[in-house]
Amino acid sequence: SPPEEVEDAGEPTKRDRSHLENTLKLNEEKPADDVSGVLQRLRKIYHASIKPLEHSYRYNELRQHEITDGEITSKPMVLFLGPWSVGKSSMINYLLGLDNTPYQLYTGAEPTTSEFTVIMHGPKLKTIEGIVMAADSTRSFSPLEKFGQNFLEKLIGIEVPHKLLERVTFVDTPGIIENRKQQERGYPFNDVCQWFIDRADLIFVVFDPTKLDVGLELEMLFRQLKGRESQIRIILNKADSLATQELMRVYGALFWSLAPLINVTEPPRVYVSSFWPHDYHPETHRDLFLKEEISLLEDLNQVIENRMENKIAFIRQHAIRVRIHALLVDRYLQTYKDKMTFFSDGELVFRDIVEDPDRFFIFKSILAKTNVSKFDLPNREAYKDFFGINPITSFKLLSQQCSYMGGCFLEKIEKAITRELPDLLGSIGLGKKPSVLSCDVTGCGETPKNRYRKP
Repeated sequence: SPPEEVEDAGEPTKRDRSHLENTLKLNEEKPADDVSGVLQRLRKIYHASIKPLEHSYRYNELRQHEITDGEITSKPMVLFLGPWSVGKSSMINYLLGLDNTPYQLYTGAEPTTSEFTVIMHGPKLKTIEGIVMAADSTRSFSPLEKFGQNFLEKLIGIEVPHKLLERVTFVDTPGIIENRKQQERGYPFNDVCQWFIDRADLIFVVFDPTKLDVGLELEMLFRQLKGRESQIRIILNKADSLATQELMRVYGALFWSLAPLINVTEPPRVYVSSFWPHDYHPETHRDLFLKEEISLLEDLNQVIENRMENKIAFIRQHAIRVRIHALLVDRYLQTYKDKMTFFSDGELVFRDIVEDPDRFFIFKSILAKTNVSKFDLPNREAYKDFFGINPITSFKLLSQQCSYMGGCFLEKIEKAITRELPDLLGSIGLGKKPSVLSCDVTGCGETPKNRYRKP
């Protein structure tokens, strides 16, 4: 068939999309893996073994992180972050082939996306207001209500009948504008970003090589990405708009700017290409850009394929944090009871303990007596706020959280961390990728691993 540009010489040539369809397996008719059984078991472990302890010690008031059923069953989430007008929305349009269709996201040179836009699967094109999304408990977005009505007006959902969205959800974010004050947004922008960062399976941080502006808001964003380095991919977009030599200089400058912000031994993967539907600019490294694009698509596909492993890992990491929190509250309470006498003023006694927990070896005793990594201990300052809202006398000791029929809360969560969740991981890994079952990755030994890195 004749090439498309013949139809209208004024139209730029469209790029061939076959590599997209092949890498993301969009043409395969095979049914998606049936994961409903595994998800049911995961929900059961969460409700029976993790939630009781979480509830009893009000963990969500410490981390503001309550896991809903919608979150357990949600699809992998890919988050697009970065300065304004770097091509985040264009990239989503390109990946989903939405250009020149009624579904396409609005794009342009000025800051166009002022909302958090969630692009998900649906039987027909439909826009959903943020207020409606937050009210629907079957979706994973109901916890966003806590950011207030102003934010919900800036949240929008778009349902699109696209094969890729059956397996993944995209989130487009408002661009970072360096000279803007946080207050001008009218909602806690950084807190909202943190909420999405905590739940994203893959985080694309997109840059435009013609305007590398690393300022305070971007620094703040990278601070929020700490601990999520294995999910971050940096994208140097619009790469065919520069000559090769210039592009190499920009690549070096980008690393130079970001190095102080990402202190890990292994830098995140950088993809250099041009993610939009038009053909690469002539006289640029087309082959290189195409290879980079295919690598990025393989990366995305890997996250989709590892959906269940990542979900189990996420719940297990959450369980480890809940367990540490419970051990700490128990230790604070035990210390308080030991220090109290008939004549003591309870409030003064506890203020002493909260102000200087190290004097009472609260955090050290957790490390000494339990298999907890020091890297997993929460910030002690957070407990001053926590106990300011939740009086110590409103908690029970762990030893009293047992029942004849139900067993002990602590034993149940430990069994979930060391046995039930690794076993569940094993049951899905069989026949698929035996290597994933090695204890290096699943941490299936007695000691919960300090960080559950996604394979």
